[in-house]
Amino acid sequence: MSQDSGKVSPFSEMPLGSSSSSMPLPFPSPLPSVPDNISNSSPPPMSYITSQEMKCILHWFASWSGPQRERFLQDLVAKAVPGKLQPLLESLEQLSVSGADRPPCIFECQLRLWDQWFRGWAEQERNEFVRQLEVSEPDFVAKFYQAVAATAGKD
Repeated sequence: MSQDSGKVSPFSEMPLGSSSSSMPLPFPSPLPSVPDNISNSSPPPMSYITSQEMKCILHWFASWSGPQRERFLQDLVAKAVPGKLQPLLESLEQLSVSGADRPPCIFECQLRLWDQWFRGWAEQERNEFVRQLEVSEPDFVAKFYQAVAATAGKD
């Protein structure tokens, strides 16, 4: 199922976190300078670290079970529409305090890393992640867009 190329960014309303890729270089670049009107037309390249984080998550996603993918979908929707109450309530339902004496499972650790990494990504990196996920899992991303659209008008 293919999505049209004119779709709105699902993460456009999200506040941008600080990005570690915006650190100035300690020495002048040997590359020629690019006029402002050209350099502003394309997004800056993604950092190597961010691209590796995305590869990890995509690799994990490939091995997740159906219920784990559903849990990830809920988390992704909650991140795309952070002000909506319904995704938040659904996320709260997933919380469990019953096994406090047991260590977290690998999936829970993966979700914690996903959350930590995602918070550090810029909006364009978040959208690039969804684009990469759509290449390998178009049905999942279609469900994501449907879930985001279903939150419209709900508070």
